[in-house]
Amino acid sequence: MNRGLYTSAIGMMTQMNNLDVITNNIANVDNTGFKKDMNVVQSFSEELMKRFNDPEESLVKVDNNIGSVSLGNFVAEVNTDFSTGSMKKTGGTYDLAINGDGFFAIETMDNGNIVEKYTRDGSFTVNSNNELMTKEGNYVLGENGRIVIPNGKITISENGNIYSNNEFVDKLKIVDFENKETLRKYGDNLYNKIDESVEKPFTGTILQSQIEMSNVNAVQEMVKMIAVSRAYELNQKMVQSHDAILGRAVNDIAKK
Repeated sequence: MNRGLYTSAIGMMTQMNNLDVITNNIANVDNTGFKKDMNVVQSFSEELMKRFNDPEESLVKVDNNIGSVSLGNFVAEVNTDFSTGSMKKTGGTYDLAINGDGFFAIETMDNGNIVEKYTRDGSFTVNSNNELMTKEGNYVLGENGRIVIPNGKITISENGNIYSNNEFVDKLKIVDFENKETLRKYGDNLYNKIDESVEKPFTGTILQSQIEMSNVNAVQEMVKMIAVSRAYELNQKMVQSHDAILGRAVNDIAKK
């Protein structure tokens, strides 16, 4: 493949990956506790270009090296920005936000198995059995397992203690990680940890009747989308130009 055509095609693929991440961020701009993603772009290794079959014009050996050339960039990985979003007061008894680092521990099903996952989305509710749940129907965990909320006036302290009419019920299980970059998005605004994930004590506070908004800035993402779209169109035009040049070269050679 022509080197310029190859580089332009890679550029189109890179911009398509960028566009996927940006559109997903924009789609979740109003999703409570959502954390935006960012592409990490890396350059391909440079290749050395050489001359071949140059005639020797003297006894001195001519350097056949022309120079190095890059084949463009590619998306190496997608990282999550775990910076805290803005807090919004709701007045809801079971709306909770984490001020600082950390995640609510959630019980859910994964391939038929009961597993623990993590979220920053604290817009909780209670089911018909008075169990504290996420809006997707997963169980919120306390230090004693699933949390059952008795009847009464419910208050939740800054350290996560749950009280009903001033009687202690349970304490929210809040998990923090030294290396949050190892967490993997699962769906339903949940995260999986992996073997390399290292837990650490929670040092933040819990805010009752508040929720954490998404950390996506819609205006910034729209600006990025426009820039990416223009870059994609530029690479597309370059591919079309290379294709036209190659077509003309083949046709002209064929005529001769």
